[in-house]
Amino acid sequence: MQFTQKIKNETEDILILALESSCDETAASVNLNGTEVLSNVVSSQVKLHQKFGGVVPEIASRKHLELILPVIDQALVEAGVEFSDLDAVAATYGPGLVGGLLVGLTAAKTIALALKIPLIGVNHIAGHIYANFIANPDIEKPLICLTVSGGHTDLLYFASRRGYKILGSTQDDAAGEAFDKISRFMGLGYPGGPAIEKAAQSGDPSAVDFPRADLGDSFNFSFSGLKTAVMNYINNQQQKGNLVNKADLAASFQAAVIDSLSSNLMAAVKKYNAKSIVLSGGVAANQQLRKSISKQTTELGLKLYYPPLDLCTDNAAMIGAVAYYQYLEKDFAELSLSADPALKL
Repeated sequence: MQFTQKIKNETEDILILALESSCDETAASVNLNGTEVLSNVVSSQVKLHQKFGGVVPEIASRKHLELILPVIDQALVEAGVEFSDLDAVAATYGPGLVGGLLVGLTAAKTIALALKIPLIGVNHIAGHIYANFIANPDIEKPLICLTVSGGHTDLLYFASRRGYKILGSTQDDAAGEAFDKISRFMGLGYPGGPAIEKAAQSGDPSAVDFPRADLGDSFNFSFSGLKTAVMNYINNQQQKGNLVNKADLAASFQAAVIDSLSSNLMAAVKKYNAKSIVLSGGVAANQQLRKSISKQTTELGLKLYYPPLDLCTDNAAMIGAVAYYQYLEKDFAELSLSADPALKL
C-alpha cells in the first residue's frame, strides 16, 4: 500500500483512530500522541452473552457488525475531530475471536484506503500492557509486567518501553479462563472473574487447600490442575451429600490463583532487579490480586502500577497507545493484513 500523505515525525502531533473488537466489546478511541485519550467509547456485549454462560462467537461477530460504525462515529464526535484530521487508523488483528477481529480490521482498512492514511495492526495483549502508560506515562524501567486476562497469562521484562522479553506464560489455561470455567461450574455466572471475587468476599481463603502448580525454576504458569482440583472437590462433596460453601470455595480458589501469579511475579522482580511492577489485563482489576502484590512490593520498596478499571478490560484507547509507537517506527500494515486469532506477543 502506498501512502500519499506525509508521515509525521515524533516532534509533531499524531492523531490516531483505534478500534478493538477481539471479543465481546466493540470499541473505538481517538488518541493524541499515544497517551492523551480524546475519546474512548466501549459498547459491551456482556449482558447479551450472560444467558449462555460465556461468549458465543457468532453472536459476538454479528453484534460487532451492528455496532462498529456507530461506535466510530461517537468516538470522533466526543474527540471533536473529523476523519480528515486523522494521521492513522489502528485495529486489533489478534489474538481473539476471528469473526470479531475481522469486523474491526475491515473497518480500519476501509478508512485507511479512503483517507490514504497508514493502517496499523496491533497485538491485543500489547494493548493491555500499554494501557498502563496511558495512566502512568513515566513508569521507571526496567520493569516486570504481569498481564492476566481471559485468554492470556504472561510475565514480561521491559528494559525500555518498546523492548521486552517474555519470561513466562501459561502452559494451559489462562488465569481468566480458569475463573470463567470455575464460575460456570459453580453456577455463579459470567463473567467469572467478578462473580468469583464477589462470592469470595464473605468466604475463608484457607477453607480448602487447593494445589499450586510447581513448574520448577521457570516463570511459567499452569491452572488446569487447579481447575480440575476444584471440580473434583465439588463432585466429591456432592457425592457425600455435603453442602458446598460457595463463598469459601470461591475464596480458596481465588487465593490459589493469586498465590501462583504473585509468587512468579515476585521471583522475577528479584532476579531481574526491577524498579517497577506493572499489572495489566482484565484480571488485573481483581482487588485481592492488587492488594496481595501491593503488600509485597511495598515491603521491597518498589512501585506498583496498574490501569484504572476502565482500561483493564478491553478498550480501544490501549490499542491507540501501542499504535502510536508503531507509527513512530513506521511499523505500518498492508491492506492484505489478516486477522490472527492465535497471535503471540
